[in-house]
Amino acid sequence: MDFERLEVWQRARQLAVGVFKELADCRDFVFRDQIGGSALSVPSNIAEGMERGSGWEKCHYLRIAMGSCAELRTQLMIGSDIGYLPATLATEWIEESRELSRMLRGLINRISG
Repeated sequence: MDFERLEVWQRARQLAVGVFKELADCRDFVFRDQIGGSALSVPSNIAEGMERGSGWEKCHYLRIAMGSCAELRTQLMIGSDIGYLPATLATEWIEESRELSRMLRGLINRISG
């Protein structure tokens, strides 16, 4: 299965692009790099996992992507709390990351089932 065709990968990619664009002018380089890394990790680990040979390997990387979703949610909450992100945008992205985690869980269940 081509990872590019997966809706979860497409949506994770869009979220990462949005995060990078929104924070392009953020002068807190530590925060920007950390949240950018989390956002980038989600579609990257989906891609890497889907290119692996065994179901176990695929699921391993999909679980890493789920962990990155949780990390991203935490950073989005903090970014909103400290005023780096508009609250409405942070809430939208938090919900999207939750949906991505649900989608990843479903994909893992399908692969491992």
